[in-house]
Amino acid sequence: MGITSLAAIGAGLAAIGAGLGIGKIGGSAMESIARQPEAASKIQTAMLIAAAFIEAVALFAVVVSLIAK
Repeated sequence: MGITSLAAIGAGLAAIGAGLGIGKIGGSAMESIARQPEAASKIQTAMLIAAAFIEAVALFAVVVSLIAK
């Protein structure tokens, strides 16, 4: 298995991890909004910020794995 294959696996794992993380955030946010509809705007803001951080880390991991080849 070459370096290119390992870089592709790393990029794939980063994408899967980001998808799982954002899915967890979205599900938890929907559950929270269902429990407290009056806090929907605060929950949505926190959810979007957390999703942006996850995307940034995932993008960084993909770039690092592709540079490593």
